[in-house]
Amino acid sequence: MTFLSFRNALISCLLGCLTTQAQNNVVKIAYGDFDHWTTRNIKESVVIGGKQHTLYSVGPDKTVDGNKPYHPAGVPWSTSNVYAKVSGVTKGSNAVYPFNRTPTNRCAKLCTQFERVKVLGLINMDVMVAGSMFLGRMIEPITSTSNPYRKMEMGIPFTKRPDALVLDYMVDMPAGADSRVRATGFGGKKTLPGRDSAVAFIILQRRWEEPDGSLHAARVATGGELFRNGTHWVNGHKIPLTYGDTSAKYKWLPLRSDKKNAYWAYNSKGDLVPVIEEKYDSPDATPTHLIVMLSAGNGEPYVGTPGLTFYVDNVALAY
Repeated sequence: MTFLSFRNALISCLLGCLTTQAQNNVVKIAYGDFDHWTTRNIKESVVIGGKQHTLYSVGPDKTVDGNKPYHPAGVPWSTSNVYAKVSGVTKGSNAVYPFNRTPTNRCAKLCTQFERVKVLGLINMDVMVAGSMFLGRMIEPITSTSNPYRKMEMGIPFTKRPDALVLDYMVDMPAGADSRVRATGFGGKKTLPGRDSAVAFIILQRRWEEPDGSLHAARVATGGELFRNGTHWVNGHKIPLTYGDTSAKYKWLPLRSDKKNAYWAYNSKGDLVPVIEEKYDSPDATPTHLIVMLSAGNGEPYVGTPGLTFYVDNVALAY
């Protein structure tokens, strides 16, 4: 082989390697290995027992004491674990936990469970909670139980075009789980037909703000999966993104085109407003925001299959 032939072969090999790396480039979302958690200690009101309630947040390894809103800088994740103060009553709720996948590796454990409250030591109330995690920020303290999305700043700034959401996951589905329970804390519990699903989805939006401060968006890409059965750990699982109009493929992830079901975000004036999805964008559009949601339930608020547990680790984006 001549030097020129050797050089050309080497360049061809290197280009092939670079192409392979580019096609398989997986970039973890910050804190997406779920190895680091902040412990929050909330003192609940005397009227519901006055106990200390521990909440877990993805973030630096430390403990935060006191009834105060908390979201660490530089951490893109929030959870359904919240500090609430409704009608002067302070309550903590926790359904997402750190879990030791191995002695040296933690993951997130998202649970569907009852949050039990005893009022004045006499009245027992059960509220169904499905643990969830999302990119964005929970607006604390929670002051009402209506319109849960209005308590979240959903999505983070993002301008890239990934091919897929990547994650390790495991699902625990209770044996014989073929029903759901609706429990709002009032009026007892109601059994509903059909088991719930764990869910993971990713949405890319191109957002803009009108002069009146309203926020609007075009859906750039969609990807999602429902997990209805129990599994062992599945590593490096990919949920592909489809760009452009995904109305036929993802009927369960439609445009959020009205205020009632819209995600919310802060505008340039500092007001939290709904983000109205107007349309599907062109397949080659560049997004402005990334939404990722992981949840142990896929139903309406306060509805779920008790015991359904969704374990998640190493959340990343593939390019």
